[in-house]
Amino acid sequence: MVEKQPFDINSIVEMKKQHPCGENRWRIIRMGADIRIKCEGCGHSVMLPRKEFSKKVKKVLE
Repeated sequence: MVEKQPFDINSIVEMKKQHPCGENRWRIIRMGADIRIKCEGCGHSVMLPRKEFSKKVKKVLE
């Protein structure tokens, strides 16, 4: 059985650690085996393995 994640493409999530630019809101821009997120403050994007992303996400905002 496939478990449904509470997030999808274009969801805004809050991570446990703040980005160096001072922002803590990230937009999911790609999903697959890896998840790419983009900082809402400075536009920097980061790609994380799904398992690591699940550990680092704090909550889904939008």
